[in-house]
Amino acid sequence: MSAHASVAESPATRGLGKSALIGLIGAGIQKSRTPGMHMREGAQQGLRSIYNLIDTDTLGLGQPDLPDLLTAAQRLGYNGLNITFPFKQTVIPLLDELSPDAAALGAVNTVVLKDGRRIGHNTDWFGFAEGFRRALPAVAKRRAVQIGIGGAGAAVAHAALTLGIGQLAIFDIVPGRAEQAAQSLCARFGAGRARAVTDVPAALAEADGLIHCTPMGMAKMPGMAISADLLRPDLWVAEIVYFPLVTELVRTARARGCQVADGGGMAVYQAVEAFRLFTGITPDAARMAAHFAEWDVA
Repeated sequence: MSAHASVAESPATRGLGKSALIGLIGAGIQKSRTPGMHMREGAQQGLRSIYNLIDTDTLGLGQPDLPDLLTAAQRLGYNGLNITFPFKQTVIPLLDELSPDAAALGAVNTVVLKDGRRIGHNTDWFGFAEGFRRALPAVAKRRAVQIGIGGAGAAVAHAALTLGIGQLAIFDIVPGRAEQAAQSLCARFGAGRARAVTDVPAALAEADGLIHCTPMGMAKMPGMAISADLLRPDLWVAEIVYFPLVTELVRTARARGCQVADGGGMAVYQAVEAFRLFTGITPDAARMAAHFAEWDVA
C-alpha cells in the first residue's frame, strides 16, 4: 500500500503530518472553489493537502483522454479525484467498484484511489439535499420541475424525492433520458413520483419549484435554460451551478421575487463528504462553508 493510500484510511488522530493529493477532472473549471475548500480544511486537520485542477478545456483534452487521466493519477499517487461535467457518467466503465449510491444513480463525482483500485462514489445527492434544507427549509414541495437529468441531475433528482417532493417532472434535451430517469426513480421511490415532460411551461405552471441541472449559467455557458417569463414570485428555484455563484437564473429569479437556493450549498456539502472519503477524516462542515463563502465570484 502506498503512503498516499494510507492517508485515505487514517483517522484524525493519525492524520497529523500526513499528506493528501487530490484532483478535479472537468471542463471549464478554473473558477472552482473546491480546491480551496479541501486544502484549507486539510491544513486545519494537520494534512499537507494538494488539490489540482485538471481542466480538460485548458489542456485541450476530451472524453477519449479520460482513461489516461485516471491512469496518470494512480501512477502519481493521488488519493482520489473529484469528477465533474462532462465526465460523471462516462467515468463509470473505467472504475473497478461503485458505491450503492453511485450504482443506483448511474453517476460518479468522487473516485477514491486505493490499493490499485478505483472506487466510485456519489456525494452530489447529499450535497444538494443538505444545501436545499438550509436554503429553502419551509417551501411547498407538492410538485417540482427539474431541467436536466445528466450526471449531476440524476443525483439531484434522487435528493429531491428524498427531501419529500411529491412529484418531480423531468425535462432533458437528450431523447429518452428523462423517461428512463423517471422510470428508475419510480422504481426506487414509488409509482407516480417522477414523470418525463416535454412541455416545460405547462409543467412549471402547476409546480411549486424549479430545479436547474444543466450547464447553462456556467462561466463558459452564460444564459438561462428557460424564459424569464416563466418565473413567478410563488415559485422557488434551486440552482446547481456555482461558478459563478450568482448565475443569470439566480439573479433573475431573485429579481422576480422567488425564494432561491444557489449552487453553493450543493458545492459545499458534496465536498464535505468527499473530503471524508478521500482522507478518512470527518471535516468541519461549518468551517468548509465559511471557506467557500470567502470567495466572491458573484
